[in-house]
Amino acid sequence: MRIIRYKAKNEDAKYGWMLKDKIGEIDGNLFGSYKRKKVDTPLADVSLLPPSQPSKIVCVGRNYIEHAKELGNEVPKIPLIFMKPPSSIIGNGDTILLPTQSRQVEHEAELVVVIGKRAKDIIAEEADKYIFGYTIGNDITARDLQQTDQQWTRAKGFDTFCSFGPWIETEFNPADAVVTCRVNGQMRQMASTRDMVFDVGVLIAYITSIMTLEPGDLLFTGTPAGVGMLVDGDEVEVEIENLGKLTNPVQGIMG
Repeated sequence: MRIIRYKAKNEDAKYGWMLKDKIGEIDGNLFGSYKRKKVDTPLADVSLLPPSQPSKIVCVGRNYIEHAKELGNEVPKIPLIFMKPPSSIIGNGDTILLPTQSRQVEHEAELVVVIGKRAKDIIAEEADKYIFGYTIGNDITARDLQQTDQQWTRAKGFDTFCSFGPWIETEFNPADAVVTCRVNGQMRQMASTRDMVFDVGVLIAYITSIMTLEPGDLLFTGTPAGVGMLVDGDEVEVEIENLGKLTNPVQGIMG
């Protein structure tokens, strides 16, 4: 089932579900008890929003061997995690803004896990019980700042640097899906999720040994090789097999 968060004209944001080109409202708690209302609203009549409102966004670095190599880094022996602030969130179709502090902003195509219930000290074999679904992400990164700073908060945390959506798929299999990224139609990244160093179960077990994950929280699982620069006027598309496509235009900030 595809879950969306949307806004109709002059109405508050709502959660809904999608069937082909129509949507229905979800009444109740998305991560608890809810009812699906009739699918009767054309998708064209609403604006899609980022499909989750996370309390935190946990990301994994260097989780594909070839990506670690392309940046001259060793592959981590345990998951390398960092966080992005919720203020960096944008959705499908929203504009990525290039900050004046950076001269090298890059795309990072990623599979994203959406947590479905409170999770602490979870073992890898039971991780599926705590997953609500999956979505598509772009972990936009100021690479020059990442290389100069001793930690990654600034490089990863600018407003508009966390794009994800356009929906959550609750029945997606993450074991072997092709992740691609195109900029202006040109292929930049392509790999399978089977190439991850640490799979989703291991990542959830490791992260929940450190912190509690709450319903709606996001886990960015790492990016394949092929990251590259974004410049003013670009359009970047992240696509994941059987999941969909996330598209964002890119704009420089005057100043």
